[in-house]
Amino acid sequence: MNKRILILLGFFMLLSCNYFKPAAKPAAIARVEDNYLYREDLKDLVPAGTSKEDSIVIVRNYIDRWASQKLLIHAAEVNLDKDSKASFDQLIKQYKTDLYTKAYIEEVVKRSVDTIVSETEIKSYYESTKENFRTNGTLVRLRYVNLKKDNPKFTAIKSKFLDYKKSDQKFWDTYALQFKSFVLNDSVWVDMSQIYSKLPFINPDNRDSYIVSGKTIEYPDSSDIYLVKISHVLDKNQISPYEYIKPTLIEVIINKRKLELIKKFEKEITDDAIKDQKYEIYK
Repeated sequence: MNKRILILLGFFMLLSCNYFKPAAKPAAIARVEDNYLYREDLKDLVPAGTSKEDSIVIVRNYIDRWASQKLLIHAAEVNLDKDSKASFDQLIKQYKTDLYTKAYIEEVVKRSVDTIVSETEIKSYYESTKENFRTNGTLVRLRYVNLKKDNPKFTAIKSKFLDYKKSDQKFWDTYALQFKSFVLNDSVWVDMSQIYSKLPFINPDNRDSYIVSGKTIEYPDSSDIYLVKISHVLDKNQISPYEYIKPTLIEVIINKRKLELIKKFEKEITDDAIKDQKYEIYK
């Protein structure tokens, strides 16, 4: 066999070896079995302005998570029995159907639902269903002022606070900047979590001694003093006040409209399919 033939044989052997090797994946940065992760998959992964060190950590963590998921799904496909996989495949198929239809219906409803609810409709719904809207905890109406003990106008502020009148608004506007915090509108119902936050000297252990309808409180601490007037207390499991529950009522009414629209839409799409002979039931 001459030298030229040997060279040709070697060339063809090299080609045949390369033929059976997996094709190189351009710009691949990781591989798990036959799955490749490419540089383009990492696009926009790292936020602008991230340091080089943090960028490396973010990218490495992403690659590790990607690899773990691929390895786990491969292990699951190999080790789960046939019936289990068939059951999961059916769940995946159903989930896709539910996800698509839900997104589509929500888009249709969003474009069609009337979100304007009149005061008359809200009050009417409240009167007919208020037994269903009971308080989960204590609700309170109160007013309070938190100010420095040494405030030179403390006596006047206390007097105006205890004998609060809306006509004194100019007075309160004048001194409001001197208060650390305050609430003068005692027509709004609040829950106990807000009271604990605004009046830290009140807590679950001593609340019963403070949260009493009509009670006036003057509580000094190291440098400040709290003036508090409890207007009204509504205990747990009472019918929720209209103004307190009003936002929930609006949401409930709109959700009812959405459900009615969905039922109407589903019926119309079915009726249209029957009319256009796209939907038939064979007897």
